[in-house]
Amino acid sequence: MLFIQPPETNSILKSSDVFRFKQFQIAQNRAVHRVGTDGVLLGAWTNIYKSLQILDVGTGTGLIALMLAQRTDPEVNIEAIEPDAFAFELATHNICESPYKQRVSVFKHSFQNFISEKKYDLIVCNPPFFENSLKPPNEQRSRERHSESLPHPVLIGTSNNLLSPSGRLAIILPVTEGNGFIKLAGSSGLNLSRQCAVFSKETKPQERWLLEFSVVQKASPEQSKLTLLDSKGSWTDEYRLLTKNFYLHF
Repeated sequence: MLFIQPPETNSILKSSDVFRFKQFQIAQNRAVHRVGTDGVLLGAWTNIYKSLQILDVGTGTGLIALMLAQRTDPEVNIEAIEPDAFAFELATHNICESPYKQRVSVFKHSFQNFISEKKYDLIVCNPPFFENSLKPPNEQRSRERHSESLPHPVLIGTSNNLLSPSGRLAIILPVTEGNGFIKLAGSSGLNLSRQCAVFSKETKPQERWLLEFSVVQKASPEQSKLTLLDSKGSWTDEYRLLTKNFYLHF
């Protein structure tokens, strides 16, 4: 198991702030994508059933890997890969400081160049999602939010090669990108098994898809809906229930 403790004097850690959860904390920095609702949703919603080998693709600060570690039994092995040097350093630091450092490994790899002899029961990814839009001015944010850094065909094809015979891929995407991903995955042999439509409020259009794909074909995908905020702007009971084991204030 590869684990590298980043030097405590590094400037990115000195300039980090901390987001605290109930069982771990995330050091985060402006140079790296910060803790957000998308990551928390995916980490809490993902189906962990019979997942002994888990791979978190593009782990960022390590948030989803740590959420899955909290949700799974001690014998579950979790690997996290991250190509960006700053994000890799933060993820390594966060995992080393967590209660799960003995079973979460972090590697500095892009998914395109990731090679493993093992097969994974679950691959999870909060992928870059702007396929055809103007790039934000900051180069780091551009890499994070545009799918050219991890094209969807690469995510699907490499996942297909790495999944076990009953393995699953779980992702979160905006609606338009998610619809395209569903079609592309289906034509590549990954079958939609679960989908959850995410709304910020009942009165607003759908904003996200939580999606799970399986190597094994199901008769029809499990469908659900999740609304984050009620009419008064407070978190809904369903979102609180989903994330109550993580947020300090739930």
